[in-house]
Amino acid sequence: MTAATEQDPQGYIDDMARKRGYVLDYHKVMAKQDFAVLQAANGLVGAAYLDQRTLDRRTKELIFIVSLTVMRAAKGHIQSHIKVALDLGVTPAEILEAIEISLPEAGIVAFQTGFEAWREVVGADGLEPTVEAFHG
Repeated sequence: MTAATEQDPQGYIDDMARKRGYVLDYHKVMAKQDFAVLQAANGLVGAAYLDQRTLDRRTKELIFIVSLTVMRAAKGHIQSHIKVALDLGVTPAEILEAIEISLPEAGIVAFQTGFEAWREVVGADGLEPTVEAFHG
């Protein structure tokens, strides 16, 4: 990170967007309201997630998608990582398989959160019953 962005909240948020491929609403607000805490939190994210270490970025995105699903994160947060994964060449089927890992550990309710985020991003559709049934 350059010295200019360390003192410039706008430059910092732009740099975050370039490095991550996304920024969340809380990043934008924290950049303006409490820049020092955003920088501190982003340092941890950089060390654990963005910096190249042993795992490649594709693998880290899949791990993020699953962990956010299990934690029942906001759909938009999960979707931001799905979009980055797709941009990195991860296939929709690989992402769905990763989300399915949440089923035995976190259950159907957590899975459905991640699944719905995935479905919306990739535009997956399904089959409608040909008999009368309630929808939910």
